Amino acid sequence: MAAISNDIVLGASAPDFRLPATDGKSYGLDEVAGANGTVIVFICNHCPYVKAVIDRLVADARLLLGEGVGFAAICANDADAYPEDSFENMKKFAQTHKFPFPYLHDESQAVAKAYGAVCTPDYFGLDRQRVLKYRGRLDEGRTAPIAAGARRELLEAMRNIAKNGAAPKEQIASIGCSIKWK
Repeated sequence: MAAISNDIVLGASAPDFRLPATDGKSYGLDEVAGANGTVIVFICNHCPYVKAVIDRLVADARLLLGEGVGFAAICANDADAYPEDSFENMKKFAQTHKFPFPYLHDESQAVAKAYGAVCTPDYFGLDRQRVLKYRGRLDEGRTAPIAAGARRELLEAMRNIAKNGAAPKEQIASIGCSIKWK
């Protein structure tokens, strides 16, 4: 079932967290935050929307990380009902796609609920003070390839947030599979 990310109030402070990662470490917001901003994205391994954008997401994350913007992905899906989203499969997914950022497991789903995440992928762009400035999409792609020359909306937004703290006035919500709640 597809879901569209809900409208939460921009300007809210990002909830803190501490979650285990596929690299064997545990990370909190402090460890993943960048000097110029941070992206937290809720994804999973099985969603066709995530599978369609994952290589573009990783490429844009690499660019943003190089520009001082922190990045982390979180999987909050019910792995009992969706075994492809298990922690072991998260490790494989991160390795297969060469994640340059931590892939965190929100088994209790408390972090996803605190952020108001509703779908995979669901993007949260934070400024230097960890205030929510962007709640849009990666780009216009869904499950089909994007058109040549399509805007890289998350990348552009985060570069602007890093430069002057301002996010685009128009933000198009992400769309994807609903988070699989317990």
